[in-house]
Amino acid sequence: MAVPNAHAAGDDVIRFVVIGCGGRGKGAAANIMNTKGNVKLVAVHDAFEGKCREALNQLSRRHGDKVDVPEDQIFTGLDGYKKAIDVDCDLVVIATPPGYKPQQFEYAVAKGRHIFMEKPVATDAPGVRRVLKAVEESKKKNLMVGIGLQRRHEPSYMETVARIHDGAIGDVISQQVYWNGGGIWYKNKTNDQTEMEFQTNNWYHFNWLCGDQICEQHIHNLDVGCWVKGAYPVECNGMGGHQQREGGDGSKSQIFDHTFCEYTFADGTKCSAKVATFAEHGTTSASSPKAPRGPQTRTAKSTARTRGRSKANASTVTNKSNTT
Repeated sequence: MAVPNAHAAGDDVIRFVVIGCGGRGKGAAANIMNTKGNVKLVAVHDAFEGKCREALNQLSRRHGDKVDVPEDQIFTGLDGYKKAIDVDCDLVVIATPPGYKPQQFEYAVAKGRHIFMEKPVATDAPGVRRVLKAVEESKKKNLMVGIGLQRRHEPSYMETVARIHDGAIGDVISQQVYWNGGGIWYKNKTNDQTEMEFQTNNWYHFNWLCGDQICEQHIHNLDVGCWVKGAYPVECNGMGGHQQREGGDGSKSQIFDHTFCEYTFADGTKCSAKVATFAEHGTTSASSPKAPRGPQTRTAKSTARTRGRSKANASTVTNKSNTT
């Protein structure tokens, strides 16, 4: 990742901080360190200190010369992100639960930092509006902002969509996008946790933090559908339910395990979108390792028509005479 003319200390080192030290925060940091650029990780933040320590240990083992985080630049708690962003740095990586991202993004823009933020950017319309408003401010400051919708940067997707836009299959009149897979991790509440700590640690299971599966995961394939169409839908009708996940116990998990939505574009064309969970992992304690992934399942239709590198997901596009 290159950030031209963005060096906090006046040298050629790009100093970055990571807000959110879970899987994606560690992954994004490793991606940056794997580039040819002269980069240094100089601060980390997570709601939980253990996550910060785990991330630093893993990154130091693999990229020791690119990790320069002193003890006083390890920040915790829900407001600790401000102290991390205040550190002398060029780039901020935001990889926290999406319910927390709007205020973190706003603060990074206010401080004049370049930003990479994972998807999704928020869990509700007010949060999205906050991010969009902050984006306008970032443009005024000539800041570089990237969002983790990686399909837009995958050569196979880029070539495919370019060919569709060039008319290779004619006018797109119908789309079908899927995200079908196994269950997700769950961590039991411990005796010393507050309810806020429990929900933050299990953020994927609570709608105010994750936005449910359509927002958190299916955003990738919905983004591909909109990219293919060159537009965003103007209407949506949908249905869904919560029956299987954590035994249907809403106090443990609020997100649906099956949804179906029909999106309508301004020209009347449709995009059908399905999310389904076919297996559940069960629970783990906060200290135990993640349960193994459940079996990934595709519909026969999607398997035959689309092969991708992501998990069990697919997109199909229909024109007036054939399907690809």
